[in-house]
Amino acid sequence: MATIPVTREPATHRRRSSRRATPRQGSRPAWELPALLLVLTLATVLYTWGIGHASIHPFYSAAVRSMSTSWRAFLYGGLDPGGSITVDKIPGALWPQAASVWLFGPHNWAVALPQVIEGLLTVWMLYRIVRAWAGQLAGLLAALVLTLTPVTVVLTRNTIPDTLLTLLLVLAAGSLQKAARTGRLLPLLVCGVWVGLAFQAKMLQAWLVLPVFAVVHLLGAPGSVVRRGLQVLAGGITALAVSCSWLLLVWVTPAADRPYLDGTTNNNPFTLVFGYNGLSRFGKDPSALGAVSGTAASRTTGNTGWTMLVNHTVGPQIAWLLPLAVMAAVLGVVWRKGQPRTDALRAGYLLWGGWLAVHAVVFSSSNGNHGYYTAVFAPALAALAGGGLAVFRSAYEEGGARRAVLPVAIGLTAVWAAILDSGHTAFAAWLLPVPVLLGLCGALGLWSSGPRTSERAVRAAFATGVAAVLTAPAVWAVSSLDPLYAGASTSPLAGPVGSSYLSMLHHGSGGYVGLHTPSARDAALLGYLTAHRDGAQYLLATQAAYSAEPLLRATSQPMLVMGGFTGVTPFPTVEQLSDLVSAGRLRYALLTTARPSTPDTAWVTAHCTRIPPSAFGRTSAGSFTLYDCGAARR
Repeated sequence: MATIPVTREPATHRRRSSRRATPRQGSRPAWELPALLLVLTLATVLYTWGIGHASIHPFYSAAVRSMSTSWRAFLYGGLDPGGSITVDKIPGALWPQAASVWLFGPHNWAVALPQVIEGLLTVWMLYRIVRAWAGQLAGLLAALVLTLTPVTVVLTRNTIPDTLLTLLLVLAAGSLQKAARTGRLLPLLVCGVWVGLAFQAKMLQAWLVLPVFAVVHLLGAPGSVVRRGLQVLAGGITALAVSCSWLLLVWVTPAADRPYLDGTTNNNPFTLVFGYNGLSRFGKDPSALGAVSGTAASRTTGNTGWTMLVNHTVGPQIAWLLPLAVMAAVLGVVWRKGQPRTDALRAGYLLWGGWLAVHAVVFSSSNGNHGYYTAVFAPALAALAGGGLAVFRSAYEEGGARRAVLPVAIGLTAVWAAILDSGHTAFAAWLLPVPVLLGLCGALGLWSSGPRTSERAVRAAFATGVAAVLTAPAVWAVSSLDPLYAGASTSPLAGPVGSSYLSMLHHGSGGYVGLHTPSARDAALLGYLTAHRDGAQYLLATQAAYSAEPLLRATSQPMLVMGGFTGVTPFPTVEQLSDLVSAGRLRYALLTTARPSTPDTAWVTAHCTRIPPSAFGRTSAGSFTLYDCGAARR
């Protein structure tokens, strides 16, 4: 972001008193910096509390451990240090985590540290962007709302790619805002770069903002329509080029010189992105463009449809301020009617309102979503909430018919919070009436104030209203510091929702996933394999990533992951597997009944010898069976 411009208020908004005049250019009121530092401190505490035992994703963290020890695995996103097969995503979001583990060692806090930094940067950048758009109060409120959004807190304490995606898209929005305000091309090209980097974090989801960005620039930027159109085209080409850079690198690299691409039947990077992680998640063709059909391990079928944002599970993660945000988006545009085409305030409402609307439509139309996917909604909701409260307060001070909007917005949002929380009365039972009571106090205080009401009383009523709309999300956000209310490492959710919460509630701890800390059972298996490896290149072959994950997190030895994440990716072929065994490059294979049988697993059971569990310190085989393929050498 460039130097923060002067804070501008709508021309129709008049300050109640000269004591509250807008600060001159370059100045900051005395309260702004301490308030910002307080918000950032709060975010730091929420994001780092107990980071030594951070919830790390078992699949991604296994890849991160491998990527931290091998440049080949790092570049291509190899699941094992040998780089035989990739993760089923573009590895961009894992690069910061792998770099952190390489620098600090295989610790949980080292994997989580980049997420914390990304989360804090998102809060700070959103403050700057909203401040430049709607003023100091709006910027601070937006930062506070984002900090206290439950899904933001729980996800920043995890190692899932959405935190980096959100940061990069916020940076893109800031560049787009500057381009639309100045009419310059360079900020729009920078916006394209940020979107392209966001694509490296989570592929096609990064492109959802592009139609909104294009419309905002075409409608709101200065200059002729031809100039604006050419600028949008240039920005789009930049976004496409940066987005496809990794895909093109992989595409031109001979297949023999890189890992096999998980999730594909044809080892094609475009299938990985546009098929397996794209079209197959919409419609009825699970094998679109040559993708591997998703399994229960790789697909979710819930949290979709037009009520997705407000259902029992997702609503408490993200939707607490949804009524306020919608009111702000609609009224922010309507109230700017008659202003010049380049009106920056209206452009901001179009930007954040469009961001919210497009994501809602796309997510509602997909085959299913994890609840944490909605973290990308948080910046738009926070910006609209902060901007809305600021502009509604200005309208309140101006007087007239619009004066009623502020107390109505606060009261409606407080009631909505009670509705969202009403399905969870067993959790923080005291919480249900608090937003309503605070909201009523704040709304009535604002509604009943008159010309003789002191400025201090008005501020107190407004502060009470802000507290009303933030109390419920704050409680849910803070609850995620307790592992009981943090969801699963594979699907983090705040509060008493989700299958992980129910499992922990009835069966105790959900287990601890750590780097370099194998369980006694896994340590015994690794010790046996190391002692009997007999010079093989691979420590063992595993059936699917599910079998390999705990071992890859514990050691940096190469492993052949047959079938990838789903277990059904056609790698390696039976011939390749047989050749590896014949050449003495592979001796052991670990199969599991938790994944479907494949030609590879059939070959193992037909040609290899089953090893009794007692040989490597287990009393029973459970769902895993170890085979010795040494006798299968030709």
